[in-house]
Amino acid sequence: MIRNPWRHNEPLDHAELARLLPPPADPHLAADRQDLLEEYLMSEIHQSDHAPAAAPARRPLRRAVLFATPVAAAAALAVVVSVGGSPNANTVAAPALVKAPVVQVEEGSTGQLASTVSEIAAAATARTTPQPGPGQFVYIKSRVSFMSTRNNVDTGESTTWVQPLHDREVWKSPDGTKGWLDEPGYQDKGGITLDNKEPRKQSTYQWLAAQPSDPDALLKSVYATVSGDRDHDQQAFREIGSLIREQLVPSALAASLYQAVGKIPGVVVVEHAQDASGRDGIALARLDPQTGERSEWIFDRETHQYLGSRGVQVREFDGVKPGTVVEQTTIVTRAIVDAKNQRPGAGQATV
Repeated sequence: MIRNPWRHNEPLDHAELARLLPPPADPHLAADRQDLLEEYLMSEIHQSDHAPAAAPARRPLRRAVLFATPVAAAAALAVVVSVGGSPNANTVAAPALVKAPVVQVEEGSTGQLASTVSEIAAAATARTTPQPGPGQFVYIKSRVSFMSTRNNVDTGESTTWVQPLHDREVWKSPDGTKGWLDEPGYQDKGGITLDNKEPRKQSTYQWLAAQPSDPDALLKSVYATVSGDRDHDQQAFREIGSLIREQLVPSALAASLYQAVGKIPGVVVVEHAQDASGRDGIALARLDPQTGERSEWIFDRETHQYLGSRGVQVREFDGVKPGTVVEQTTIVTRAIVDAKNQRPGAGQATV
């Protein structure tokens, strides 16, 4: 069929569109990436009067996928990929993407896994963690960079780009029903609401506080939150990773959480890994067998405090080359505050 791409009133041939479009994505996103995607879609809703369409990506772990396509398929892909409308007065133009950094892939090992987990757990136990009270919020400020991939279907070439490192601030009520996200350049000015009458229970502070302190029982509880055909071990690893990154883990549970992680098959220690601030640390990591990406949780080598995370491509997948750093985060501040949009000040508890 020959179609004039400029004739917007021409009826669509859905059968042909199905042949042009890539196969649908695996719907079972990792828990932390699902949270990020939900927040991204919520920000796009604020920028458009139209509801967002499902966002296909063969790689199920990305916040955005950009396609350079032939003209004939562009309109069809736009229907699926575009989730926003025309920018409004509150929209902040996102900074231009930059090429993803590439590092030498260091092989992970289980040789020091038990001792490393033990040291991290002991350090977590020794730290005092404040408990949020009624009406208070868990506040996390981090610096982050996530990946987008631009594919050229004419040449088969793809280029991996990442967002410039930027601030991200999140406020979460203990029960998860109220929250706020401020990510300048990637959300509306001032941020967007994360209020939700039915939050994912396992991502809330209250859910964490109610979990058993025995590592085996805790790990069983985490596995009960995952489902689908994707690797359940990887899902459990990422589920815990999302809690470590953007939640407050009660001090009574922290050590058990890390001990539980050490029991997940495939978890290794990477001796040298850098967070988004360039701080070198030791990492607990696991390779996603489907995507070839290794997720790394980076800890200070001396204090064993969590610094941030990194995603490194170990095996080429979907055009992303080995050694490509596909995501970076670093924790700046973790605290308890009294209201949404409030930042910690003198006298307020920080972690």
